[in-house]
Amino acid sequence: MNNRYDFIYLFDVKDGNPNGDPDAGNLPRIDPETGHGLVTDVCLKRKVRNFVSLTRSTDDKFCIFVREKAVLNETIERAYSESDAVKASLAAWEAWKKDKKAAKPDKAYEDVARDWLCHNFYDIRAFGAVLSTGDEKEVPGVKGKIKMTAGQVRGPVQFAFGRSVDPVVTSEHAVTRCAVTNEKDLEKERTIGRKFTVPYGLYQAHGFINPFLAKQTGFGDEDLSLFWDALKNMFEHDRSAARGLMGAQKIIIFKHDSALGSAPANKLFDLVSVKRKEGVQVPRSFSDYEVTIGTPPAGVEIIEML
Repeated sequence: MNNRYDFIYLFDVKDGNPNGDPDAGNLPRIDPETGHGLVTDVCLKRKVRNFVSLTRSTDDKFCIFVREKAVLNETIERAYSESDAVKASLAAWEAWKKDKKAAKPDKAYEDVARDWLCHNFYDIRAFGAVLSTGDEKEVPGVKGKIKMTAGQVRGPVQFAFGRSVDPVVTSEHAVTRCAVTNEKDLEKERTIGRKFTVPYGLYQAHGFINPFLAKQTGFGDEDLSLFWDALKNMFEHDRSAARGLMGAQKIIIFKHDSALGSAPANKLFDLVSVKRKEGVQVPRSFSDYEVTIGTPPAGVEIIEML
């Protein structure tokens, strides 16, 4: 990658909960001072991971590191058991320890392990990961135990929190269950539960893609194309009662003509205005909003998707 990218991602929810807060009884996340709805960067990355796992599950190069019930240290250790390059690097370091006159390896075996993990796991290449948590274990051909780690990876693709364009209202709904879990509860009254939704909210998230970090992790054009596809389609495969009517509405991409970029991201984001249309008091759909984009500075191309 030789270009820097900044982007704005617009998505909405209707009668759903885009990102519940487990510390608040799964209430939709809200900025308490302004009433604007929030969606965390972690939530958005999770949906990208799920889309990649669903669409590229047969390709070893697009495995997912952070997945449900995964034991991360066991995945890190795979670099030491499956990579011939890591095994060769360990052997070279062992040979150098025994004979300091031998050529000292120019790359640490942890770095070789990190390269293997970046190559095989899409979310490490894209978002980075902490790979320094491995345990000490014995490795064939190596004297004593070694700590199976791979350092830390800074990912080139990053999100900021998504924030609703307008303040949102959290609606609380009582729900009942006619069945019971245990036989001893048969005589009890129906169980009452709570459900929380946002009647409507249009959210705006900002993102950044750093080509210098992309070169370090191996994040390339194929990965970038898959990322855009994920942003367009990831809500289609994430339906639930709480997220039935979530959807991507628009992606506005600022493509710089160089790796360093031609303008600050915040100045580019200021070119985009998302406002309610005149006469709309209570928005209930994306069509109630108007999106306008100003003229970018020299060296920046605007690409619109959706």
